[in-house]
Amino acid sequence: MSTERTQHVYHPAYEKKTGQTQVTRQPSAAARLAATAALLLVFCLAPALARAQMREFIYTSAPFPSAHASTLVELKNGDYLAAWFGGTAEGQPDVAIWSSRRTASGWSAPVELAREANVPTWNPVLFHAKNGRLWLYYKFGPRFTWWTAARRYSDDEGRTWSPIQHLPAGIYGPIRAKPLVLPSGVIVSGTSVESYSSWAAWVERSVDNGLTWTRIGPVTLPQLQAAPQVAPPPGEKELEPVGIIQPVIVSLGGSHLRLYARSSSQIGRICVADSKDLGRTWSAARPLDLPNPNSGIDLVRLRDGRIVLIYNDTSTGRTPLNLAVSTDGEHFHNFAVLESSPGEFSYPALIQGSDGNLHITYTYNRKRIRYVVYPLSQIPR
Repeated sequence: MSTERTQHVYHPAYEKKTGQTQVTRQPSAAARLAATAALLLVFCLAPALARAQMREFIYTSAPFPSAHASTLVELKNGDYLAAWFGGTAEGQPDVAIWSSRRTASGWSAPVELAREANVPTWNPVLFHAKNGRLWLYYKFGPRFTWWTAARRYSDDEGRTWSPIQHLPAGIYGPIRAKPLVLPSGVIVSGTSVESYSSWAAWVERSVDNGLTWTRIGPVTLPQLQAAPQVAPPPGEKELEPVGIIQPVIVSLGGSHLRLYARSSSQIGRICVADSKDLGRTWSAARPLDLPNPNSGIDLVRLRDGRIVLIYNDTSTGRTPLNLAVSTDGEHFHNFAVLESSPGEFSYPALIQGSDGNLHITYTYNRKRIRYVVYPLSQIPR
């Protein structure tokens, strides 16, 4: 297991002055002594600050070269369970669902959790129903436009699992990110359909702890319904899809739920829709002033009511990977950059642990899954 610990540091911008004569003075002995003391204090505090944010790879070696689309859940004893799909490459027939458990000793070696015969698996989602059952939902099929949903459950926190069950056509359960489990036990899940040239978000609602689902929607941007059909770009066989997918749902208090969705490149913004009746009906979608480069997002409502978003703050590509916070679910400001180097850092999963901190997993260059713990104390108000 490779472990790396870093601390997010805020760097203030320097004010630039022009048209003035600058006078340089030599610091006094007292000033030099104060500066030296400040440097020593920073040096002494650096190790403690470095421990404030923890990051590590879930594994350093595995029986597959490529990994993507992680999910994360905290177990009842305080351990964490992560899952993702891994294989030769996304969409290849050998791609299966893998998992790893984090205990006080670190992450376990990857264990195969689900595999389908001669077709790839996609987008696992782990979550607990109110009755304590741990669910795994995932998709399988040759392409995301042709996939079917599957699931299995564990009643002993992932030690053993039920047989795999394939869901009826058109029902998917949570499509990529965790669902919202209401205090009543009702599960409100974001899902979506990716058809030829057209995407749409949907909501699935369960009142029996995830056994059955009622499908609601679609949730779309009204202006897209009048979009003219255009020919594929030169050299391409298919039209570029238009629409929103992979919604994440959070509570804004009372009966107000909000859905946040990934969008296609023609839209280029994170889109939202609202329900004022705990997910039974939904408004049309609209874009926020937040970029989305056709990449997955995740959000969590903290126990103090703030909303934290993890996303790629760019119009193209999948770097950087950012954390942003909001007090109203509408206006966000970035407070941390988790990754900024060239590469792909994508498809994040975000939860608030029982310790109060943010626990995060995401794709690291399609080769590994990275795990980060970000302190609650460092999320600005």
